[in-house]
Amino acid sequence: MELFSRADRADDASLVAGFALGDEQAAVAFVRRFQDAVYGLALSVTRDSALAEDVSQEVFVRAWRAAGSYDARRASALTWLLTITRNAAIDAVRARRPVPMLAETLERLLDVTLQSESPERLALVSLESERAVRRLRALPVEQARAVALAVLGGCTAQEVGRHEGIPLGTAKTRIRTGLRRLREASKEESRDGTPPR
Repeated sequence: MELFSRADRADDASLVAGFALGDEQAAVAFVRRFQDAVYGLALSVTRDSALAEDVSQEVFVRAWRAAGSYDARRASALTWLLTITRNAAIDAVRARRPVPMLAETLERLLDVTLQSESPERLALVSLESERAVRRLRALPVEQARAVALAVLGGCTAQEVGRHEGIPLGTAKTRIRTGLRRLREASKEESRDGTPPR
């Protein structure tokens, strides 16, 4: 009996082709060849070994479904498979994320008219959280809303756009600009030790 079957020695593109046609030997060899790379990337994205195993299984199912459309001229089999892995891992992480915060909570957080907070509230909120909220409120309202939805609410740019009724590009710009301004405010605060007004 051979130590390795012919399928184990086949080039990557041929394995994908055999996988697409349902060749059992090609499928086994395909999984064996790429399972470590797939699991490694899934683990680096999810940071959870059990979830990475689930993602790895999902990746090979997705690859089997998409194998017929694989084009070796566009990417190597490994690159193609790792792209599937990255997308599946991100999907898995997003699915486990808590539900985005309610619009009402967002409105309370961003209520710029609230000038002073109760002593009870101040006692419960750490100094760092207080500063972060102050920096957020210092942003233009549309940027603050976009950043809060994305960072605190866990929304994607597309979800932010849908929630705010704006195009995807505008949502991305608001998030990016808002985050840049928050970083700049934080650096400025670190330099002179005073919170921004």
